[in-house]
Amino acid sequence: MNNTAQLPPNSLTFIALANEYCQAIENIREMDRNTFVSTMLKLLPRLYIVVTDMNDGISEANTEMQFALDEQTYDHARELMSAVMGEADVYLEVFEEDMKYSDTPIAATVSENLADLYQEFFNLIYSVKDADTDAQLQLLLQCKENFKEYWGQTLCNVMRALHAISCENLDTENNY
Repeated sequence: MNNTAQLPPNSLTFIALANEYCQAIENIREMDRNTFVSTMLKLLPRLYIVVTDMNDGISEANTEMQFALDEQTYDHARELMSAVMGEADVYLEVFEEDMKYSDTPIAATVSENLADLYQEFFNLIYSVKDADTDAQLQLLLQCKENFKEYWGQTLCNVMRALHAISCENLDTENNY
């Protein structure tokens, strides 16, 4: 099959950034908390910008994203991130739907939020790697729809928590 269609530059950039994110998660054992937080704060805003700039042009998707990341790998990644984050892993979540009806704060973890993003990006990378261009475009559209429905808010929430950790680290370093 001779498919001359090409992915738009923003789509290629998004795939590259998603792959870079997955590699960072997979190499977490080589990072301390400050390095990991800094890496995430460099990747997450770029992912957000690029996904919002991707074209919504495909109307009918007949290619499904494969769920390649198994629960054991997800849990292992989450546990490694939790260990690196230590006591900074837990933060109070204000953008939780249940928060409207609660008098008590709702806790979330950086590690679980980042693992949720890892799952989305891992499955995308796994699905697009051998797909033809039309299928890749459909998979990217599905990922963008997932962004609108759930993982975009997750990305913003965890970025807020990471920002607070980063600023706290800077304050600690400056108060020697």
